[in-house]
Amino acid sequence: MDTRPVVRRGVPEGSEARVAALYWEAFGRKLGAALNPPDKARAFLAAHLHHDRGVTALVDGEVAGVAGYHLGGRGLTGGGAGDLLAAYGVLRGLPRLAVLALLERRPAAEELVMDGIAVAAEHRGAGIGARLLGEVAAVAAEAGCRRVRLDVIDVNPRARALYERHGFTAVRTEHTPYLRGLMGFGAVTTMHRPLTPSGATPATTGGSDPRPGKEAP
Repeated sequence: MDTRPVVRRGVPEGSEARVAALYWEAFGRKLGAALNPPDKARAFLAAHLHHDRGVTALVDGEVAGVAGYHLGGRGLTGGGAGDLLAAYGVLRGLPRLAVLALLERRPAAEELVMDGIAVAAEHRGAGIGARLLGEVAAVAAEAGCRRVRLDVIDVNPRARALYERHGFTAVRTEHTPYLRGLMGFGAVTTMHRPLTPSGATPATTGGSDPRPGKEAP
């Protein structure tokens, strides 16, 4: 059994539930006010993934980590207002739309925005996060972007440390005390990674597959 991670672009067909579970484990605290209960949230995420807006790390054929990004008007996690209202009902859905609007981030010109990165607990410490970040940077460079942008919340210092080790620098912090009770965090720091030909080299040795898992419509 080969347990070395293979990094590839795209979410493989049939892994939607696994990716949704990893994403929810990483960001459920942040998204809970909009998508709880957890079972329903994971099902919603799995049903509305954009397969070609993610980079995955596979170990023995199973997704061990995923990094999503927003480019060209679409991100890894999809589902519009109509989808949310259909899933949760109008009365419960409208407040959830308001919460999601608070979290919405749109890329500026020549910018790729990361939707998030999640690695399964049993595979942490194996360098998967670094390789996913490198591949996302390569995607951005190939798309003509000049930088990668992401936001990290104040209750996730480990993630911020990872980003700093891989070329991201903080550019501003927005204090959001009104969100602490609702979402569990009170500040959001925006970080940038400028892209250069050398800085965007993907860390994908060991069997990277550049083909997307699926082209979304």
